[in-house]
Amino acid sequence: MASSDPGDDSLYPIAVLIDELRNEDVQLRLNSIKKLSTIALALGVERTRTELIHFLTDTIYDEDEVLLALAEQLGNFTPLVGGPEHVHCLLPPLESLATVEETVVRDKAVDSLRNIAAQHSQADLENHFVPLVKRLAGGDWFTSRTSACGLFACCYPRVSTNVKAELRQHFRNLCGDDTPMVRRAAAGKLGEFAKAVEPEYLKSDLIPLFTVLAQDEQDSVRLLAVEACVSIASLLPSEDTEQLVMPTLRQAAEDKSWRVRYMVADKFTELQKAVGPEITKNDLVPAFQSLLKDCEAEVRAAAAHKIKDFCQNLSADVRENIIMTNILPCVKDLVADANQHVKSALASVIMGLSPILGKDNTIEHLLPLFLSQLKDECPEVRLNIISNLDCVNEVIGIKQLSQSLLPAIVELAEDTKWRVRLAIIEYMPLLAGQLGVEFFDEKLNSLCMTWLVDHVYAIREAATLNLKKLVEKFGMDWAQQTVIPKVVHMSRDPNYLHRMTCLFCINLLADTVGSELTTKLLLPTVIGMGQDPVANVRFNVAKTLQKLSPLLDQSTIQNLVKPLLEKLKADSDLDVQFFAAEALDANATAGGK
Repeated sequence: MASSDPGDDSLYPIAVLIDELRNEDVQLRLNSIKKLSTIALALGVERTRTELIHFLTDTIYDEDEVLLALAEQLGNFTPLVGGPEHVHCLLPPLESLATVEETVVRDKAVDSLRNIAAQHSQADLENHFVPLVKRLAGGDWFTSRTSACGLFACCYPRVSTNVKAELRQHFRNLCGDDTPMVRRAAAGKLGEFAKAVEPEYLKSDLIPLFTVLAQDEQDSVRLLAVEACVSIASLLPSEDTEQLVMPTLRQAAEDKSWRVRYMVADKFTELQKAVGPEITKNDLVPAFQSLLKDCEAEVRAAAAHKIKDFCQNLSADVRENIIMTNILPCVKDLVADANQHVKSALASVIMGLSPILGKDNTIEHLLPLFLSQLKDECPEVRLNIISNLDCVNEVIGIKQLSQSLLPAIVELAEDTKWRVRLAIIEYMPLLAGQLGVEFFDEKLNSLCMTWLVDHVYAIREAATLNLKKLVEKFGMDWAQQTVIPKVVHMSRDPNYLHRMTCLFCINLLADTVGSELTTKLLLPTVIGMGQDPVANVRFNVAKTLQKLSPLLDQSTIQNLVKPLLEKLKADSDLDVQFFAAEALDANATAGGK
């Protein structure tokens, strides 16, 4: 194929690319595979079908990385082989790729096969695609049989009744395969196949398979059957779900393997929606309680994550009663759980119960839990509570919130762990918006200023950004009266790191406070710091002057900024010289414009 007529210039690059496909260098082969569409376009549809596809099928043995790229490319090749009427010629190379040992290659080949299945006519589907599915399903190696599991749903709806019966039989065989990997693949695709088959066959063929897979000796198969349960339950009327699905689901929720119980917990709200309110009330509430009390921390954490959504999805007439009677006692136990991941999972959702339970229940039952979690030794638990305070604020109001929770927040703001302090800082603008300017100034303003001189750089950096956000929220007057005087005062701090923080604050605040306040209040401070004894401060002065220049008028630049930069350009420190020269160049360029 590479021996094209050397006189044909248009095909010469193609010959080179095909030679690269045979090259020993994996990267060259990979690059060539990624240019397959270029090769195909140059060859034309006829030669692509007869030569290129044949060549690719014959040279399918390669590095996994190359095969993965090939599997992906072939999924988009339909126009390059002449459209849907010729799409079946792409099946042989993809069939080979669907049998290789590497899972990601097989999965990509299956994705591409599913993609091109939709482009087959019904006749081509039965004549070419279904035989491929049967060959894969009956293959000697488990790799081909696992790939087959993903192809039933995409071709089943468009074939004749007899072929449908054959496909159901093949899928049944795969569900009972001797190899656990195949049963696992079948269990993983059972829900998808259930959506494709007719209702009568769902009951007669697939639900028995679901029951068998849910009792498989391998827990990796049983947990995937739980996923199929969501799809199957959503397809059945309530009485059939109760009779055909719930016994298996109850069993899964009490499975001896924690991984199966974890999957039930993880899919719980999806199961809740699928089975409907009546079954939820009678069956899922006790199951959920059981999962929240599970002996394995991973299961409790997965269930705890679902508490808010589960409670929200309960029918309105029984919601409050079920939460107060069945869920809240479990929540109280989880607040004191020995595992920090469980407590953290709970803390991320517990605030969401406030809007569901209302003001009185929140104050009486939930606030003590919030306070307990705000004092938890685990930083992530405290952070998750703080991050969701707005839910509670909307329900109980800022007065109650400040009396109950603010002392705990102030305590956290001074926590010895810097990551906790950082989390509080990041939350501060949101909290400020909820509290209002007067309350904020009274209770939290001094904290924000204290962070600017924290011994951890990340805290000082976050504190400067926090100031900018607060100024944006509270306005120029507040900035002029409250923030800028304190920032200016830092320029005279004995610690040079704090003087640097002063410059960082000015950098960030300048854009927000505008040209007038920058010229009047911030620039004199920067100019004054140009004589600083520490070189790091002086070169940051140069950088700050470059940042402020666009906000200043030309006379200010000429009379104040430029003389100082000229002086810094002659500084004894090389870094100061460099940044001063850079700032002068920037000013000269801006002036030219």
